[in-house]
Amino acid sequence: MAQLFEVHPENPQPRLIKQAVALLHKGGVVATPTDSSYALVCHLDDRDAVEQLRRIRQVDERHHLTLLCRDLSELASYARVDNRQYRLLKLATPGPYTFVLEATKEVPRRVSHPSRKTIGLRVPDHPVLLELLAQHGAPLLATTLIPAGETEPLNDAEEIRQRYQHAVAAVIDAGGCPLEPTTVLDLTPMGTGGDPEVLREGRGSLSALGL
Repeated sequence: MAQLFEVHPENPQPRLIKQAVALLHKGGVVATPTDSSYALVCHLDDRDAVEQLRRIRQVDERHHLTLLCRDLSELASYARVDNRQYRLLKLATPGPYTFVLEATKEVPRRVSHPSRKTIGLRVPDHPVLLELLAQHGAPLLATTLIPAGETEPLNDAEEIRQRYQHAVAAVIDAGGCPLEPTTVLDLTPMGTGGDPEVLREGRGSLSALGL
């Protein structure tokens, strides 16, 4: 049975987050709230955990997974970012935006897009997830917790625990999420003088970024 960690949404108890981090280091997949919806997260460098995350979502290697970072300096270690891209990233982070960027060699090939060599990255704005990232000490690989064959993410921690009790190591319960997906921007065209491409308009405001 997956463990359930009930934490305060604004001031999560460090000892409970520490227990969740220990499960991640053991190769577990954890369901956590974010500033857009619940997500599944795992250790970036754990091949078996990444495969388990894909199995739960029933997605293949062509499905873009997202790297959750604590801040822009961490993001820049995993993506090639020029000055123009950086200025836009600075406007948008932390927040409910996902950015598609060219992956650096720090990103394992198995988690970047197989043909484009790109990776989705974001710096979330959720106290629980930020504490999880801080205690983990490195980015986490993530995907929105949308059940296979469905279109909407789950938003109730107890339901998530019941449905995935044998597939995830733990569920972090901090209450419901906004249930609105991130805005996804492909920033790779900017590297050749083009403009960002909006792949999905979601919770993140485009006008706030001048788009």
